[in-house]
Amino acid sequence: MSSEWIQSCQRILDRIKDLEKTDDKDRLEYVRSIRFMLSALQRSILGWMQWINNPDIMTRFTREELSDMNKKIAEFTRAFIKYDLEITKRGAEKGLEAARRARRRSREREVIYI
Repeated sequence: MSSEWIQSCQRILDRIKDLEKTDDKDRLEYVRSIRFMLSALQRSILGWMQWINNPDIMTRFTREELSDMNKKIAEFTRAFIKYDLEITKRGAEKGLEAARRARRRSREREVIYI
């Protein structure tokens, strides 16, 4: 299982590298690329959850190795959550702006009878 996982991870890294090299992407290509990367991240997290929930595996790591894992995952998670927050705020602002424009258009089309 581990060797298959390693090979699969290498293929994913190669694919991400190819996606990063692609110049002149249109909007759909960016969406596809982001979807692929998030799916790869989800796959990796599920793998980590399988390991972390398996005492037979986790007892094989030293305290120092676990400390290093904890530190790296904390750094990565903090950065990802900060970015998530930033994009969520930006998306909310865009959603509010779209709603304001729709209300403005709706008001402009209103017919007032006197």
